[in-house]
Amino acid sequence: MSHLTQLRNTSFLFAAFGLAVAGLAAAMPVQPAQAQVAAVAPGRPAADKAQDADRKPGMMVKFARIKRGDTVVEILPGEGYFTRIFSNAVGPKGKVYATELRDPAGAQAIAAEPGRGNVEAYAGKPGDIAPAGVADVVWTSRNYHDLKGPKAPADAAEQVNKAAFAALKPGGYYIVLDHSAAAGSGLRDVDTLHRIDVEAVKAEVLAAGFVLEGESPLLVNKADARTLPVFDDAIKGKTDQFVLRFRKPG
Repeated sequence: MSHLTQLRNTSFLFAAFGLAVAGLAAAMPVQPAQAQVAAVAPGRPAADKAQDADRKPGMMVKFARIKRGDTVVEILPGEGYFTRIFSNAVGPKGKVYATELRDPAGAQAIAAEPGRGNVEAYAGKPGDIAPAGVADVVWTSRNYHDLKGPKAPADAAEQVNKAAFAALKPGGYYIVLDHSAAAGSGLRDVDTLHRIDVEAVKAEVLAAGFVLEGESPLLVNKADARTLPVFDDAIKGKTDQFVLRFRKPG
């Protein structure tokens, strides 16, 4: 065999090897981020896991851009569904502030659960949700409409939005997830249906200095006519919901 023939054969082999590697790489599935995987890891009660199909926690972590080692502030954690998700997602070097605006007992109970050493119950108020400048992400889900109800101070939402801005590091994210009201309804349904118009939320958060960076369609449900209260058995747990990602400039 001539030297030229050997060279051609060698080149062919390298080319074939390169194509094989490229084909293998194309066939390999893209692995989700470590935080997404950790978010739905063991250590969560069965009642939480039963909601995962509807609430899509791994994808919510991805949309919020939460990563290992982050500090997350959760406003009004409720029964702790997302508190546990975030605790898993940020890992032992991260931190989650579970911020209540009235009674901190619920957040304290979550923080006391085994394996939740990175969760701190924060007894906040609308104008103080966490120490200034600590957060990579501030999150509130299914609660923003309550800041506009008749039992809330008239400026509660305005104060919370300003407090979120103060708590975030420059470039940090503020995520607002809530039940969708009919387009153009503004604040009409916040108390009766526990829903709010997405455009009303955008206007208020933008007024606090944020930039709207993204919207997620993952929790959209076009079968929801947005006319029933969110606790009605016909729609409970499956309401049409918006998810907004705002960014603090800097």
